[in-house]
Amino acid sequence: MKKIYITLALVAVLSSSCEDFLNTKPIDKIAQSQYFTNEEGLTQGLAGVYDPLGSASLYGESLYTKLEACTDEGFYARSGQKTEPMVYVFNPTDPTISNMWNTLYDGLNRANDLIANINLPAMDEGKRQVILGEALFLRGYYHFMLVKGFGAVPMKTSPTTTPNGTQQPATPVAEIYAQILKDMTEAEAKVGTSSAYGYSSRVSKTVVQGILSRVCLTMAGFPLNDTAKYKDALAWSKKVMDSGEHALNVTANPDPKYNTFNPSNGGSTANNAYRQIFINHVQDIYDVKESMWEIDFKGNRGDGYFETGRLGNTNGITFTGAALFNQIGYSYGFIRGTGRLFNKYGDGDLRRDWVLTTYTFNNTTGAKNPINKLAGARASEFPYGRDCGKWRREYEALLPKEKNHNPNNFPVLRYADVLLMMAESENQVNGPTVAAYNAVNQVRRRGYGLAINTVSAVADLPAGLSKGAFQTAIEDERMRELCFEGTRKSDLIRWGKFVQTMNSVGAEMSTAPTLANQQYAGFGGLNVEAKHLLYPIPSREIASNKEITQNPGW
Repeated sequence: MKKIYITLALVAVLSSSCEDFLNTKPIDKIAQSQYFTNEEGLTQGLAGVYDPLGSASLYGESLYTKLEACTDEGFYARSGQKTEPMVYVFNPTDPTISNMWNTLYDGLNRANDLIANINLPAMDEGKRQVILGEALFLRGYYHFMLVKGFGAVPMKTSPTTTPNGTQQPATPVAEIYAQILKDMTEAEAKVGTSSAYGYSSRVSKTVVQGILSRVCLTMAGFPLNDTAKYKDALAWSKKVMDSGEHALNVTANPDPKYNTFNPSNGGSTANNAYRQIFINHVQDIYDVKESMWEIDFKGNRGDGYFETGRLGNTNGITFTGAALFNQIGYSYGFIRGTGRLFNKYGDGDLRRDWVLTTYTFNNTTGAKNPINKLAGARASEFPYGRDCGKWRREYEALLPKEKNHNPNNFPVLRYADVLLMMAESENQVNGPTVAAYNAVNQVRRRGYGLAINTVSAVADLPAGLSKGAFQTAIEDERMRELCFEGTRKSDLIRWGKFVQTMNSVGAEMSTAPTLANQQYAGFGGLNVEAKHLLYPIPSREIASNKEITQNPGW
């Protein structure tokens, strides 16, 4: 899909007002002295600030294949996997951890370079401020990813120009969050609107607001426990809702080929608008109302573009039949859902059979074999042996399909998430009000294929829930709606439930049958301890920066 391209120092030319922002060829050469001398240089620099998000160290692969692979919603189902982050057996030398650290600081340095040189060229001031706003937001977002993952780290708000600039002590967590709020709040007043852009790869005003709500909810929980931030989270989520820019997708493609394969009824014909969100991600279709911010990818590595990802390849429905690669798409099926996730869905919730596949592929014929008709011992896999089916390569639009890479976009923020953040923060501030119920019930009704503004005895949460019970309901709903989208681990940590939940699901799954490799989920869950609330500071960083110390337990 359309992508901001960069290869080392070579960056793509961007347009500030249309989809060409992402759909240009890399230019041949840019001298460093030319970067920020005109409007073109600033937009090229902005491309470079966005670019690390799509790297294999972050949304290009590792975040959903390794770093977020083992939670109570899913597990890494590769036989014999007993080391690496996907089972919580790693140390400060682990390359996945160090690559994430390096990539995040690369993004920070690029943002700081652009911000420091923002006033150099003579250009339209309105366009300059939009570029500045996006750079400020991205600086805040890179800091947010760092502080969530590593805790107190060196905060960077100016370019590193000398080797001495690498010697910097860790900044207290609260100070980093204060800077994140400052950068993002300033950005919110500068950037454009989603409807003006018409695509989801560029940060808009409501994206900033939605991420600010996420930041404030994180601050309200562990480790800061600054509960006053619930009020701020509520205000930011309401701004998104009041903007009129966004709404839940309620339309599904009527083509029968998009029906969820349900062996019990021959294929669902219900209005499963939920599945359409993820079909859009693999078909280069933007729905800016629902999918607010996506990390974009482009190409199949045979068309001259190498800014590809692996969404649906490492975490899709297993298929390795070489003769049918182009029809179905190769997938390793590394990520499977837990029985706990499967059992969270109620009867009639259409999301379950899209998120968790109901079939396996025959590698020779491509035929779909129903999972819930398995006999004998394999029937015990029914809740566990289901690959993540959220992004299905069989629906990819770009041909030919490459074995290991594709242009499928990753969603960082969806409107459904905003509604659930609003419901959670409203409940924390005012209790389970009508507004809180309405927000979560819209998400649930869509999940059941029902009209989102019509009361439903089947889909709606029970009336009269206490504040605590409503919070639990929100936690479960976030799992059902947002599973495999990179939010679960952070949610469990901020709720103060990560270690106990992982140990619990580990014990539960370590006794489950081994046919679906779920014993590795049990292994991963049981490995979790308090030190895993943070990643270790990479050993290379400890060796090069004498002012920083290692995180507890590492």
